[in-house]
Amino acid sequence: MRFGLARNWWSLVIRGFLAIAVGVLTFLWPGITLIALVFVFAGYALVDGIISLTGALRSVAAHDRWGALLFEGIAGIAAAVITVFWPGITLLSLVIVIAAWAIVTGALEVAAAVRLRKHISGEWLLALAGVASVVFGVLVLLVPAVGALVIALWFGAYVLVFGVVLVVLGFRLRNWDRTLIPGGRIPAPAH
Repeated sequence: MRFGLARNWWSLVIRGFLAIAVGVLTFLWPGITLIALVFVFAGYALVDGIISLTGALRSVAAHDRWGALLFEGIAGIAAAVITVFWPGITLLSLVIVIAAWAIVTGALEVAAAVRLRKHISGEWLLALAGVASVVFGVLVLLVPAVGALVIALWFGAYVLVFGVVLVVLGFRLRNWDRTLIPGGRIPAPAH
């Protein structure tokens, strides 16, 4: 049996590199305005959501579990749509949208890691990415009145960490998928 996440390792790597690029851009221009932050977040959430939906569709075709990827994709696209259709959104509203998105996607990633723990090593990386998302979301909700600059820097730090973790996990899953024994069996771990 091959696992959809291992077969779709490339989607984690793309999402990771995208997150790293967004994080670097956020730190290069820390004086980002609220409107720019709105569209940076919307673009990232949209692409992240589309990639998650693509992974869900591939998992459906392979008869793998797809629910978490579907919900993560919908959450990302919904966050992007809400953000784009109300570009004059207040800082508090933006904070709530970003925090809710981070908490929901983080919880789904932790749930996926829990399911994967029986099948692969390194699932803690996905759990770490999920925990980083949840922590970011909670921190943003706890301090909603901070300025756009601080939110931008928090967002930049979050997506950098998240991106690095996803890239590492994606490449580990790529290598893991290649070590499957013909017939789809998982090799015994070396001790």
